[in-house]
Amino acid sequence: MVASRQDAWTEDDDLVLAEVTLRHIREGGTQLAAFEEVGQRLGRTAAACGFRWNSCVRKRYDAAISIAKSQRQQLKKMGRIQTPATIVETEAVLLPQRQLPPAVAEMQASELESVEEEQIESVIRMLVNQKEMARRLRQLEQELEGKDLELKELKDAHERAKKELEQVQGVNDDYRALVQIMDRARKLAFLQEEESSKAIFKMDENGNLERVEK
Repeated sequence: MVASRQDAWTEDDDLVLAEVTLRHIREGGTQLAAFEEVGQRLGRTAAACGFRWNSCVRKRYDAAISIAKSQRQQLKKMGRIQTPATIVETEAVLLPQRQLPPAVAEMQASELESVEEEQIESVIRMLVNQKEMARRLRQLEQELEGKDLELKELKDAHERAKKELEQVQGVNDDYRALVQIMDRARKLAFLQEEESSKAIFKMDENGNLERVEK
């Protein structure tokens, strides 16, 4: 497979990288082998996987790395890891156990297996919890984006309502001004009509008042 991906690492990619690398550490493998396996699974180069592990992922798994190294030591003591570099060490560690009574040696092996299972379960729970937290974080980010969009729509609606209210207030002001003008015109017309309806009298030569028609 030719690895030529240039896209960003996702949380799931980081989890795959962590799981495979921790497994290789626990089983006595090399990190290079782990990076090559991850690269084949994700379509990336081993160098890219190694850079991602050392620059970002590794510091989030300090506790898990310590547990994996402890498990590796236990597997070495139990003779389950037989690499050229550890055969002599394993034989030296197992020699005292061969001299122990079978019941005692079996009890020690059982205790080691119990501790190993607990540590493996602890690592699995930690990885599952981290994956769940990453999923919840993405969900919260999506909800936040939705709230931001909803807030923007509410602001736009508020601006539209504000402009419509200003327009209505302007129409009301124009209407009131028109009513005032019409009221003044009506009063003026009434006064003119009242004045025109008043009778005009004048005095004749004999001193009598007579009405003058308009």
